Amino acid sequence: MGRRIVLLRAVNVGGAKLPMADLREIAGALGATEVSTFIASGNLICTVPGEPAAFDRALEKAVEERFGYFREVISRTPEELAAALAAYPFERDAEQARPKFSYLHVLVAAPTPAAAAAFNQIDFGADRAAVSGDIAYLHYGEGAGTSKLTPAVLVRRLGVQGTARNLNTIAKLIELAS
Repeated sequence: MGRRIVLLRAVNVGGAKLPMADLREIAGALGATEVSTFIASGNLICTVPGEPAAFDRALEKAVEERFGYFREVISRTPEELAAALAAYPFERDAEQARPKFSYLHVLVAAPTPAAAAAFNQIDFGADRAAVSGDIAYLHYGEGAGTSKLTPAVLVRRLGVQGTARNLNTIAKLIELAS
């Protein structure tokens, strides 16, 4: 059993409603302990029973059965996310980078080396992006809402699904999980 930060992709947007109380209940029914959520965007912190990947797949299935839609579940240890946060390659100066415009896009798996290398060569204009392992590092020059660097573009370019959280949210999740 290990402490995990569990991220669900694209909940409480676009009609995919998932009350956090229900998410906590489902996780508990799957054997998770010390269960909590942070903001209503699919952030779960818990100690999972057994193999984390098995818990993630079981949670995906339980959410789909209960709510009628599939969403990827991606979990990492607090230490893994802390290392990814520390490795953020772009400026984090509040005046220049605005942390709310800076994101970790946590991927379900690392893209192929060829896909990662090709992605890292793309010029995204005012936006900056780089992938390393199973994390895509993003900085939106004018904010995520106006960017052409969308989740669909990331999936198409990298070949793997993921979910993004801004650096402030990632830091708070690490704090809450520790």
